[in-house]
Amino acid sequence: MKRTIITVIGQDKVGIIAKVCNYLAGNNINILDIAQTTVQGYFNMMMIVDAENAVKSHDEIASELVGIGEEIGVQIKAQKEEIFNMMHRI
Repeated sequence: MKRTIITVIGQDKVGIIAKVCNYLAGNNINILDIAQTTVQGYFNMMMIVDAENAVKSHDEIASELVGIGEEIGVQIKAQKEEIFNMMHRI
């Protein structure tokens, strides 16, 4: 399994989750877990996905998600799980 952590942060608006999920489905990426919250108009979402059967490379996916974020006015980051874990170790 090639797990990837995707984070989305920005001002809340209609369609953020739909846009990200449609992109993932279109690239054969399975959502394993998802948590989202909105605090005083600010949207925050974290997803754990399985990119084992993805049709594109991790770098392509990460870059395209950045582009989607720019389109909808949020910041989207995709990191391989092992890198995410190393960055957030105490």
